[in-house]
Amino acid sequence: MLQGPNHVITCETRHEGGDNPMETIQYPKELIRDLVEGRLPWDRVKYIASSYKDDDRFDKYVEILQDRMKWNEKILLPLTNKLYIVQKGEDRVVKCECGHEFGDYRVNWKLNALIHVRETKQEVEELYPYPSRPDPEYCEIREFFCPGCAAQLEVESVPFGLPVVFDFLPDLDSFYSEWLGRPLSTEKEFKDLSYDLVAKWAKE
Repeated sequence: MLQGPNHVITCETRHEGGDNPMETIQYPKELIRDLVEGRLPWDRVKYIASSYKDDDRFDKYVEILQDRMKWNEKILLPLTNKLYIVQKGEDRVVKCECGHEFGDYRVNWKLNALIHVRETKQEVEELYPYPSRPDPEYCEIREFFCPGCAAQLEVESVPFGLPVVFDFLPDLDSFYSEWLGRPLSTEKEFKDLSYDLVAKWAKE
């Protein structure tokens, strides 16, 4: 057992066959909350980051995030500091912390965001003064905002004409069944559906 500032960390050694014991550590949820919210001193952060992980770290993390939300849909996976994949009935949707929903998580959420594009030298230099700025002759800066709360959610600097970047499409069913050992109640096809949405818009 380790005693830290306002926290007690429980340690134990397990033998799961063979000659190599495995050390496990149980961190209290309050300590993980302080870690997430940036309230721990650096030496504590370094110790937690470099030591063995508690088996239920992901669950504690999600519980901490869930406690912050004013809505009730269950968080399946955090995407960014403000966006989450949640279970809504039989569907899995991307939801902002403000409550705005972007639709099926297999569709790039950026396609349903408000987008501000900086493509002139003057617009780019509002963010990046010369010489650190991207060259507006070759690329543009896209800023993505939540339609519900106007929070800036993502920024990408890309060549002109490049499709909107889909940063992360997780295989949720494999993660929950193979890594966490508890399959989700319904299984969804693991497929990028962004093109389907764009194709639908093209027909309208």
